[in-house]
Amino acid sequence: MELDFKKGGGLAPAIIQDARTNRVLMLGFMNEEALAKTRETGKVTFFSRTKQRLWTKGETSGNFLHVKEILVDCDHDTLLVKATPEGPVCHTGADTCFGETNTDDGLFLQYLQDFIDRRHREMPDGSYTTSLFRKGINRMAQKVGEEAVETVIEATNGTDEGFIYEASDLLYHLIVLLTAKGYRIDNLASELKKRHKE
Repeated sequence: MELDFKKGGGLAPAIIQDARTNRVLMLGFMNEEALAKTRETGKVTFFSRTKQRLWTKGETSGNFLHVKEILVDCDHDTLLVKATPEGPVCHTGADTCFGETNTDDGLFLQYLQDFIDRRHREMPDGSYTTSLFRKGINRMAQKVGEEAVETVIEATNGTDEGFIYEASDLLYHLIVLLTAKGYRIDNLASELKKRHKE
């Protein structure tokens, strides 16, 4: 990953994006030393133009940005740093420096499937998800059917709280079944997208 620091007079803009929600959190600047320290420590470090020194985000507040991935743009003069924030990012106490709330619960489904994928690979003892994988496709499919029936019962004769609870169980078991079959929830999203008409 080669970055041309000369274009920006020794500095390159670094866009910080939440690795889970994909929200843009902030913009800072890095020089070669800041980028090296970021890679070495796994915590986002900038070059502060006002203080004229390296500055690790969170060094005083404790609200660190933990690096997950660093990408360079096509012109080799800008960084995209995907990170997980530890607390609010902005000095004002806001989630982002752009005043946005840093949540997107829909994206949690991708995170959940990543977690289920890890369970499938590692198969740790004592895990409910592991026990489902060990019982095989037929049992997993049966669980999806059972949870679907329970969701229908709650929708027609139960409470709203019960409906959400059972629908969540249904979705969880469906993701487990998708994983066992070698698919992801993204495959369902792609299929629905193909069917969607404006």
